[in-house]
Amino acid sequence: MNAIVKMLTGLLFNVVMGVVLAAVVGVQPACGAAVMVGVGSVMSFVPMPSGILREGVYKEIWTGEVVKTLRGLLAGTWLEGIPDQSSIVDHDTIHLVEVGVDPDVIINNKTYPIPHQVLDDDDIAIKLDKFTTKVTPVTDDELYAISYDKMGRVKESHGHAIADAKFAKAAHALCAQSDTEKTPVLSTTGEIDPATGRRRMTIKDLVALKAALDNLGVPDSERRLVLCSDHCNDLLLVSQSFQQQFNIDRNTGKIGMLMGFEIYTYGNTPVYTAAGEKKAVFAKADEGEFKCSFAFYKPRVFKATGSTKMYYRPAETDPEYQRNLINFTHRFIVMPKKADAGAVMMSAYGSDAAEIAAINEIEPVAPAMAAEEIAGEEKPEAAE
Repeated sequence: MNAIVKMLTGLLFNVVMGVVLAAVVGVQPACGAAVMVGVGSVMSFVPMPSGILREGVYKEIWTGEVVKTLRGLLAGTWLEGIPDQSSIVDHDTIHLVEVGVDPDVIINNKTYPIPHQVLDDDDIAIKLDKFTTKVTPVTDDELYAISYDKMGRVKESHGHAIADAKFAKAAHALCAQSDTEKTPVLSTTGEIDPATGRRRMTIKDLVALKAALDNLGVPDSERRLVLCSDHCNDLLLVSQSFQQQFNIDRNTGKIGMLMGFEIYTYGNTPVYTAAGEKKAVFAKADEGEFKCSFAFYKPRVFKATGSTKMYYRPAETDPEYQRNLINFTHRFIVMPKKADAGAVMMSAYGSDAAEIAAINEIEPVAPAMAAEEIAGEEKPEAAE
């Protein structure tokens, strides 16, 4: 019975592959199906190691499906629209000198010769981040006993797991390690959350974040703000303007526009210590530590995609457990072109609001100020 199932499965696979290949080369689907069935029949009589052709074709198709999944999961998210430098990736390595630095601009030049400006970037070779999933075992008994496409489900799970890790690593790379002149890390100044001791984010904090990008010389357009869940909820509490913009797309995290920012929300932003130091990727928050929000200027950052590879061991090579083993590696990176690409807003922990405001170079929020006034909206007078 198993032999019949395998034969029918192989026949169906060859037909599907023939139709796909026929569409690619522009011939009739029936011709492609007939050719692949014929090739399969001939190859069944050619002596060669068991499973060699089938495994190679499966791996190529399965890898393509994972790549397709990864591309789809980027669409519409806060990573979409970032300049893509994948075309200059070589052996999963990218050279920063090739990413490009913009020259200075002279307006209404009347002096010749025009001055030379050497774009003297260091030629630093950066290996793309390597994302490797843990190995998933799938036994032959599972493949024959279940009523759904087990291997398809496994491939989908691996694709989603890699995508989650890519987003977390990208967010970590776009957030400064600590506060410097070119990498500002600001702190929230709002009321203290009694449950956690965390100071909430206010509209004035959002203004401070905008001012930080202004001071870095970032143009007003193409600014993107990624809010952590805490800060998103804080702004919903105090700002009517933010509430009106809040029409979140659950698939991408996009909210809308406010203060020149394209605003998104994302739940796995980096954690900062109370002293303002960024913790490692996926690090857990201890007491007094919280996830941050971050803003960046899209043209000053880049992303690049490298290779995707599938690793597969068929059950025929594992007589003890009779299980197939599968996992994937994927190369991808997001990082700033320059240090002055953005700013971070971390949550302060039980500090004095006036002290934090002084650090952020903004006026402290008056405790008695109403939410409407914080949002820059006049509170309507009560009817007499």
